[in-house]
Amino acid sequence: MYAEAPQQPKPWAWTPLIESRPLSEAAGCRVFLKLDNLQPSGSFKSRGVGNYVLQRAAERISESGVPNATHFYAASGGNAGIACVHAARTLGYPATVVVPKIAKPVMIAKIWAMGVKQVIQHGSTIAEAQEYILNTLLPADPTGVFVPPFDHQDIWDGNATVMQEIASQLGDKPDVVVCSVGGGGLLNGIMQELDHKKWNNDVQVLAMETKGADSLSQSLVSGQIVTLPRITSQATSLGVVRVAEKTFEYAQRPNVTSVVLTDEQAAKGCCLLAEHERMMVELTVGVNVPVCFDGFLQSLLANKKTITKDSKVVLVVCGGNDISLDMLMAWRMAMVGNETVQENTTSMTARVGATGVTA
Repeated sequence: MYAEAPQQPKPWAWTPLIESRPLSEAAGCRVFLKLDNLQPSGSFKSRGVGNYVLQRAAERISESGVPNATHFYAASGGNAGIACVHAARTLGYPATVVVPKIAKPVMIAKIWAMGVKQVIQHGSTIAEAQEYILNTLLPADPTGVFVPPFDHQDIWDGNATVMQEIASQLGDKPDVVVCSVGGGGLLNGIMQELDHKKWNNDVQVLAMETKGADSLSQSLVSGQIVTLPRITSQATSLGVVRVAEKTFEYAQRPNVTSVVLTDEQAAKGCCLLAEHERMMVELTVGVNVPVCFDGFLQSLLANKKTITKDSKVVLVVCGGNDISLDMLMAWRMAMVGNETVQENTTSMTARVGATGVTA
């Protein structure tokens, strides 16, 4: 657990929870934004990946209190790699990130900017990059430690802190938590903490994915975990072809609803947050926003929970790395068109709907 190594600096930070007036007015309830895009690495990955690195570093400290030689390795196209480098450097260790050849230049640049020792491009997928670390780099480096991006208990323990903070900041349980799902590490942490607080029957969780990166939704429909042949969504931070087994298990609970939206809908969400909350976020965050419009939230939970004006809905703003002004403007022109964003935000998101919903 993250509390077992207090002598080490934590690689993650407490982040604000703010109430959004525009989204609250659109949703007909109280909507809060948990700003994990303000983490030191720019995403929630600082929590889970940071805790994993923290625990491995604690194990490597000698009896004299001097850190032993350790080199951390991560396979990532973006956020997990950035978080690994930040955590390693915070604790005084080097890190290498292996990125697939399809990784975006903007994300590679941010990995370098964080102070990585080396960035290696290998393979066409994260899985192939990971295999390269495990089969080639680690056997050649006795100090090497592999950092998984989402599927480990220490990562879930770290991610559980987001729910701990939400509970403390609200002073009560939320009615709904909306989070995006890639491999499932964030969902696992949230569900773990809901279990710990015995809130799992009271708090509804919307597990959001984009079409083309919807490995969880397709698994639920199939009744077993499926592996996507490839990622076709632009939301590459959600681009995990196979979710964790624990995620599949959690997602089958009655308080979890799987929702799949398009890249276009996610892009509209990004534009709305930029316009009305003055923050630039990734598609992985934008996909959460449309649930606030046109009664979508109420329709999703019609058979599970009544949403009133006093209901508290928390959207986890999980990252702000895979975004630039140029990207935002391109989405604005291509997906929203030349219309001016009106003060009445619902005009921009008319007819927003899910491409797939699994209760």
